[in-house]
Amino acid sequence: MEKLLVRLAQQLDAIDEASLMSLWSKYATTASRFEPTKRWEEATLIFSLIQAKRWKNQLFNYHWSRQAQPLGKGPEGGVNPMPDFELERPEEAPVASKCRVLEFKPSRLDGQDPVDPKTES
Repeated sequence: MEKLLVRLAQQLDAIDEASLMSLWSKYATTASRFEPTKRWEEATLIFSLIQAKRWKNQLFNYHWSRQAQPLGKGPEGGVNPMPDFELERPEEAPVASKCRVLEFKPSRLDGQDPVDPKTES
């Protein structure tokens, strides 16, 4: 299993981030529209891989730039091992459509109203 993951990581690292980011909107849109299909699962994993490559590069650039600064010059007086990262769509990517978070509610069964757990005794 670990050998497979290492091979996947090596292949992902060999891909140019800009090429991956050109696919960001397509897979973000597909992943945001849940459907219980293999197509949705694969699109969501692809989207996660694109995000992973971007996050890895941000982390690399952060640590690379910190090496150029003298010790003790950071905001906390040292190196922050996990800086805040923007995992949102980059500014330069074309805006397709905004995603929204769906609220999960119990479904209505046989025309009955769903049970409200707050009022159930």
